Amino acid sequence: MLTEKTESSKKILVLTIVLVMVFAGIVYEGWLLHVQEEKISELENQLYSLSGEIEFLTEKIKNLSGTTLNVSKPCQPSSTISISHVYENVKDSVVVVRGIRIEILDSFFGPISRIVKIEGSGFVCEYNNSFYILTNNHVVSGVQNITVTFLNGNAYPAKLIGSDVYSDLAVLTVNAPSSEFKPLKIVSSSSLHVGDPVIAVGNPFGLSGTVTTGIVSQLGRTIREPETGGYAIADVIQTTAPINPGNSGGPLLNYNGEVVGITTAIIPGAQNIGFAIPSDTILRELPSLIKRGTYIHPWLGVTIVDVTPAIANFMKLNVTYGVLVESVIPGGPADKAGIKAGKEKVQIEGQTVVVGGDVIIAVNHVKIRNQDDLSTYLERNTRPNQTVQLTIIRNKKIMEIPVTIGTRPPPK
Repeated sequence: MLTEKTESSKKILVLTIVLVMVFAGIVYEGWLLHVQEEKISELENQLYSLSGEIEFLTEKIKNLSGTTLNVSKPCQPSSTISISHVYENVKDSVVVVRGIRIEILDSFFGPISRIVKIEGSGFVCEYNNSFYILTNNHVVSGVQNITVTFLNGNAYPAKLIGSDVYSDLAVLTVNAPSSEFKPLKIVSSSSLHVGDPVIAVGNPFGLSGTVTTGIVSQLGRTIREPETGGYAIADVIQTTAPINPGNSGGPLLNYNGEVVGITTAIIPGAQNIGFAIPSDTILRELPSLIKRGTYIHPWLGVTIVDVTPAIANFMKLNVTYGVLVESVIPGGPADKAGIKAGKEKVQIEGQTVVVGGDVIIAVNHVKIRNQDDLSTYLERNTRPNQTVQLTIIRNKKIMEIPVTIGTRPPPK
């Protein structure tokens, strides 16, 4: 009897050990699967970033190989090129984008809705032998019943297929005969210089086919719009070409009639100050907007302020340029890399500044003078999952810290 019990106990023990091993094996396989899924997801993100960079460089090479653009010199007006000649060549490519947006307003009687008519500009472009309309995101965001009207008066329904709030770009498809589409050539804006002449074509105040001229006032500006949730739109062209409501989404052209930007914003009340998203941003983002409907942006995860002589003097810095890190987003790229935020709020020349944090003075050994420089460098030269070297000043000492760039989250 004792022997039978012993044998039974042995069998139960063996069965228990087998079950524990099977269970442990299942748990281990589940853990391995989870790790593999994380690695696959990380590789997919890296592949996504690399594919976008490859597409951007491919498009840039195509444009650099063209014979109509001399990229080594700014495009200057010549005796054989006139504004009227450029306009005649591009006028049929610029369209009016219309739609309606339903807005909810608070009132004494509660929320009420109203219908707002939206009108902006756009232009025809070609990608992979298909035609699209490029415009601004703020023109079509939340808009219903979008239509596109060509200069000849023909109007067709349009559909939003891709948009990027952080670059204020949007791409539409239009149900129209192919004969209506006369695409403009988009060339690299890297050839632009301050002072170069430019032409803007659009539909200000509903006046279709309006042409204005000006010069490039500055490059690498940053602007902010309400839709971006506080994030800057980087690497923007400033121009004196008059831009008014309705111009948004129209092309900014060089004197060869080639697109070097897309007009996007003005400063209310200011004269001769307009802004355009550069064509390099369009070339970089267009493939992703068409294929995926969106575009991912690099992200450091910090809030910053420009270092002024007064801030430099207060912090006893030996430089008067760079950006001061006021706060670091918990769990963000900078936080993971050990970038330090400010600790103390002080008043400097009437401005509240959080001092005591790191001061970024270079990225990959490229000098960073201010926020414009930092935003522009990140947009032009970095992608998520890429590691960069930040040169910082901490406790009056210069240090280099590697930071792996993250993906900018959706706007709040």
